[in-house]
Amino acid sequence: MSEIKRSAEQNAMLTKVNSQSGFIAALDQSGGSTPKALKLYGVEENEYSNDEQMFDMVHQMRTRIITNSAFTGERVLGAILFENTLDRSIEGMPSAQYLWQEKNVVPFLKVDKGLADEAQDVQVMKPMPELDALLDKAVAQNVFGTKMRSVIKMANADGIAAIVEQQFAVAKQIIAKGLVPIIEPEVDINSPQKAEAEALLRDELIKHLNALADDELVMLKLTLPSAANFYADCVAHKNVVKVVALSGGYSREEANQKVSENAGMIASFSRALTEGLSAKHSDEDFTKQLDQGIESIYQASIA
Repeated sequence: MSEIKRSAEQNAMLTKVNSQSGFIAALDQSGGSTPKALKLYGVEENEYSNDEQMFDMVHQMRTRIITNSAFTGERVLGAILFENTLDRSIEGMPSAQYLWQEKNVVPFLKVDKGLADEAQDVQVMKPMPELDALLDKAVAQNVFGTKMRSVIKMANADGIAAIVEQQFAVAKQIIAKGLVPIIEPEVDINSPQKAEAEALLRDELIKHLNALADDELVMLKLTLPSAANFYADCVAHKNVVKVVALSGGYSREEANQKVSENAGMIASFSRALTEGLSAKHSDEDFTKQLDQGIESIYQASIA
């Protein structure tokens, strides 16, 4: 008998993610990546003077995207938020609530606190001593799932085993709260051992997936593989709700092409989603650019 309890809303979200076509928007740039995201959006570092102003500006960017008529649950399955966004409002509603109730987009929350220093050719996640409190806050706001990222640099079997073990240990803590974790062990696209690292990673993922109870559900967010359909066994696994792809530094065009070559894999892009958007755009130009980007990523994800 299942011990995992989900609200009626979370079950509706699970049905949507399981059964509907679309992709997941990654709107979760945090501390270190925010200045870069703003710069690509046309906001220079001299336009804000502290972290609070910086996060105000990135929230304005995200709000402009999320409230836009092109951004709806018809093509966008879900959106990953940064904790700072979860704590803010969009058009007078808590951000996660706005996403689901107004846009029919499933809310996820980035929960990791960044990467530890490199060891064994990987970067595991920093400790998360306050994770339980953050998960309770997510549950209270009807968030559906979480996301946490590690990075693999080389095909180091011990390092990759350590990354996957940590990811699944934290995932179980998240699952126990009724949330669905997105496990993201990113393989650096510039690694000279990318394909070899992917082979080690896939074996570790399958081993840990096979050890899950029937009702312990996860999602995987993976670097687009060197060989098409390399993660087919993960896509088909009974405990995997969805396998989503990160753009990892590829251009949107290249990332879309690679997603379309991997059956059952859908996009979860950050920089490739916001590519071409500018703070200087008129509302009409912004909508046109966003709509084109969303449509191209959607088409790649349903190919």
